[in-house]
Amino acid sequence: MPADAPTIVATSGGMKAGRRSRVAFAPLVEHAVELSGTTGRPKLVHLGTASGDQRWWNAELDEAAAVAGWDLRHVNLFSMPSVDDPEALLLEADVVWVGGGSVVNLLAVWRAHGLDEVFRRVWRAGVVLGGVSAGSICWHVGGTTDSFGPSLRAVTDGLALLPYGNGVHYDSEAERRPLVQRLVAEGVLPTTHCTDDGVGLVYRGTELVEAVSEVRGKGAYTVTRATGGPDQDDDGSARAVEERLEPRVLPGAR
Repeated sequence: MPADAPTIVATSGGMKAGRRSRVAFAPLVEHAVELSGTTGRPKLVHLGTASGDQRWWNAELDEAAAVAGWDLRHVNLFSMPSVDDPEALLLEADVVWVGGGSVVNLLAVWRAHGLDEVFRRVWRAGVVLGGVSAGSICWHVGGTTDSFGPSLRAVTDGLALLPYGNGVHYDSEAERRPLVQRLVAEGVLPTTHCTDDGVGLVYRGTELVEAVSEVRGKGAYTVTRATGGPDQDDDGSARAVEERLEPRVLPGAR
């Protein structure tokens, strides 16, 4: 069932320890399902491209979906696409959830298979797109990534369904915040929306409408580039200005 507007839930969370399975879907994924408007058994499609389509992780998610009472399918691209028509499967979903890993590799593989254009059509059709970490950055212009090595670097060739940068794991990895601020100040990234671990950003169309959290006390942030006046550095260069967005705490948050 399509949402009533193109919707993206971009997060630094979504999974938790399970009671009857090793992992379980956490409130951020449950919220993505709610936003889809489905009234039946939810249909999810998972892409683990960023971590190389690890079959053991697919199996963990299969168990989590069974406990939740959801239907879950996977689109694997290694070593070949696992379905004849990925677009058809994605269009049948209520929610598409993209896992974390290497966003640089994810983007390269998706483009090789034409999924960059497929996702634009799927998004416009009202399927809720969501994901964590690499699965959050990918929908934006870019962000910060360890895809190239231990030191974080910029990635600027995201799918750009959303005309913003994206900073994930903003509170848990010390390099993330200063690099985001430098990249925004230098104009490498546009206005950038960031999430602490456990927080998600909800977009309707290209508008950020809400930050939501499955962990109490966490935050979301908007980092903008400012020039002139008190927002200008002593040498006259632009600087980044960060504004905290207080998330709405989701039911079931810890």
